[in-house]
Parts: sequence; C-alpha cells; structure tokens
Amino acid sequence: MVTGHAHPSYAEAFAEFGRPRELSQCGGWVLERDVPGTSYRDAMGCYPLFACRDWAGLKEDVDALTGDLVSLAMVPDPFGAYQIEDLERTFDFVQPFKEHVVVDLSDSWEKRIIRHHRRKCKRAFGEMEVKRCTDPQEYLDDWVVLYDHLIGKHEIKDMRTFSRFSLSRQLDIPGASFFVALREGHVIGGLLTYERGDVACAQLTACDDEGYELGASYALHLVAMRHYAGRLRWFNLTGVPGLDDKGGGGLRWFKGGWSGQVRQTHFCGRILNRRVYDTLAAAHGVSADGYFPAYRAGEFS
Repeated sequence: MVTGHAHPSYAEAFAEFGRPRELSQCGGWVLERDVPGTSYRDAMGCYPLFACRDWAGLKEDVDALTGDLVSLAMVPDPFGAYQIEDLERTFDFVQPFKEHVVVDLSDSWEKRIIRHHRRKCKRAFGEMEVKRCTDPQEYLDDWVVLYDHLIGKHEIKDMRTFSRFSLSRQLDIPGASFFVALREGHVIGGLLTYERGDVACAQLTACDDEGYELGASYALHLVAMRHYAGRLRWFNLTGVPGLDDKGGGGLRWFKGGWSGQVRQTHFCGRILNRRVYDTLAAAHGVSADGYFPAYRAGEFS
C-alpha cells in the first residue's frame, strides 16, 4: 500500500507550489515549477523527502525528463531501497545533506532517552492531555493557528509557509497520524507523522507559547513513538531546517536527546537541459558550483 510521502495526495497537497507530476516507473511524484520570467520549467521533489514505490525505476524516469525540463532536485528518503551508487548513476551530483535523527523502536528505546527529555515528558504529562486524533480535521482550525505561530516565530518565508489548504490535505494522507496536546480543553501543540513500511516520520510539529513553555513537543513525540513501537521499527525525527546541516542548535539538541542514531540524507541534482541551465544561471549572476539549481539561489530561507 502506498502511504505517506510516496502517495499522490501528498504531492497534491503542494499543488500551490507546483504541478504534481508522476514518475511512472518508480511511482514517485515531483513538482513541476515555472522558472520565473521564462517559458521554461524545472522540477523538485516534495518537501522534505522524495519517496516512491519502486526505487529501481527512478533512473529510467529521470532519464525520460531530459530535454523536457531544465533540472531536477530532490532529497531521497534515507530509508529508501537504494544504494548511493544507484543515486550516482541517476544524478549529476549526490552530496551529503542533513543527518536525520532516528529512533530504533525495536529494543529498549525509552531507556536511551536522555534524562532531561524524560523529566520534560513527566512534567508535560502532568500539565496536559496528549492523544492521537481519530478525526484530524476536527482540529484543523487549531492546527492552522499553531502553524501560523510557528511561521511567525521562525520568520519562515519559503515553501514551508503551508496554507490552510495544504495543511488540511497533509492531515488526510494515507498513513498519517495526528497527535494533539490539550490543556483545559485548549489545543497547545500538534504533531503530524507519516508511516511507510517499517518507518514513521515526524512531518510537522507546532506549539503555541504555552505549549513551548510546558514542553508539549516532548510529550507529543513520546506519545507518537509509543504509538508506533511494537508495530514499526523506526521513528525518523528528521533533521534541522535550513539549507545545510549546520545551525538549529536548540532543535538539534531536542532531536538528538531521543537517540544517538542518525541516517544520512543526500541532496541530488540533475541538469536535464544543459544549454538552458547555463543560460539561466549566467542571467542569475551566480556560479553553477553553488546552490542548485543555480538560477533559483536564494529561494529558501
């Protein structure tokens, strides 16, 4: 069964950022985007990870895009059924990107949580109720408010400024689970996760000021891991936001406190129309050795 980031509904949730396009051999989806000020188009994997049904078909799909699009960029799921050599045969470059903190739910995982996180969870459970929602849409209004608070708090200005439409669609993806933290009947935090295969992935987390103060994110993540433990092998807390694996000190420390294990992700790029790519990069005034695609440098905060 196709679920989570590989499901077509996930790409449709990003339709305001680009036109979903299926890669027919592998069963994954990318977003086609107009290159501003031109008649050209390029493509990218959906945020934050590209996943598909059959990784063996990815190269054939990418080869078929040659000449049709200017370029393709994506970050493959670190739990995908591929080897780095497979990516290197498919893309022009494959470079280490972010380390994702992962929890092995198969063996005494709670004993490996650092003491600070256990204390924060204990305190949070004394202040709030945390539950998995049977009908996530019931809490859509609260989720939109929480996420808007996150956008303002961190001054997010890129693709992660999800609209109400996108947030709503993301709640309904097959394989999704939505957890909420409530205090006196008021929602103070939420966590959206996706499962695929034997992995659950933390997609989005947001809290209001009260939720941050009381440690709602700690309780949300522990309840989510307990929900999946015994059924799935891995819980992926993902990496820190940004264009590289630096910074995000507080968030990095929060995620690392649950586990000492990581999975390396890779940023992959393929130039599909060299002539047009070089022309656009030159017009943008940046080197093709930097951000990829070079003509979109600066689009992500």
